[in-house]
Amino acid sequence: MSELREMLNRLQEVDRRLYGRSGAEPRKVAVGLLKAQVALGNIAAKRERVKTLYKKIEDLMKYLEPQYIDRIALPDAMKLEFILAEEQYIVAQAELLEQLHSLTSYLDSDHITVPGQASRLQTLSQIHIKQQDQSEEITGETKRLLEDYNKMAVLLSKQFVLWDETVSQLEAAKQPKNLPE
Repeated sequence: MSELREMLNRLQEVDRRLYGRSGAEPRKVAVGLLKAQVALGNIAAKRERVKTLYKKIEDLMKYLEPQYIDRIALPDAMKLEFILAEEQYIVAQAELLEQLHSLTSYLDSDHITVPGQASRLQTLSQIHIKQQDQSEEITGETKRLLEDYNKMAVLLSKQFVLWDETVSQLEAAKQPKNLPE
């Protein structure tokens, strides 16, 4: 019932936002939604395919689960083989975990912990993060400047080639022509 009341309150809020506080009909949105649901229900009732689909939605949801393929594709014997193949790795990881648990008492020891260092470490971490952000900005700016430099170098090279061609043409035009004697 609380969910129904909450839904009713939400619909009233939508009505209030759409039609204002002094709407002639207090539940316009709810009525519209009800009409739409009835229309969809009528359409679905007339269609056998839709009825069948509604009945099979649970099966469809089961088939869409990612684990379903694993259950079908891999028999239990195959799963057991995978686990046995990784047995040495699993045992090694378990030993490391036990070793870690046995050493936690040393890590929590008062000899290692220094009061006040946690806040200092946090400050250093924040400075480090800020410096990383600044270095990323500087790297981006450097890349942009290098791209601009390369574009400028290419444009200047093209301009020098054009000037060289122009000067060569002018020099060729100024050269005295050998007239036949």
